Amino acid sequence: MQGNHFAVSYHTAGNAAANHVFTFTAPFDCTLEYVSAVGSNTNNGILDIGYTGALEAYVLNKDVGDGLVPGTVDAPGEFVGSNYPHIAAGTVVTASLDYDGAGGTAVADFTLVMVFTEG
Repeated sequence: MQGNHFAVSYHTAGNAAANHVFTFTAPFDCTLEYVSAVGSNTNNGILDIGYTGALEAYVLNKDVGDGLVPGTVDAPGEFVGSNYPHIAAGTVVTASLDYDGAGGTAVADFTLVMVFTEG
């Protein structure tokens, strides 16, 4: 934790062969302020972030960055609803990776970082 910020990260090594869903439970009330998603290759991966029951509530159809240059979501207007999403304690946060978009090139060496502010 840095000040009142904390990060949640996830990495998959190698070429993705199927969609992935990554989950964690918010330990306390928090706000999602930053997302970074990248693959090591040129890819068609797509990322959605939400919660159980609304998998696209926070980030919708974000292109995964290519060639180790992350795609980011870091301004209020880039999140669903044009605000930083507030997440209640106990919420199961989900990040859903469509590994190849609509049948394109699969992402390789996928890395996801989400940064939250406590409160």
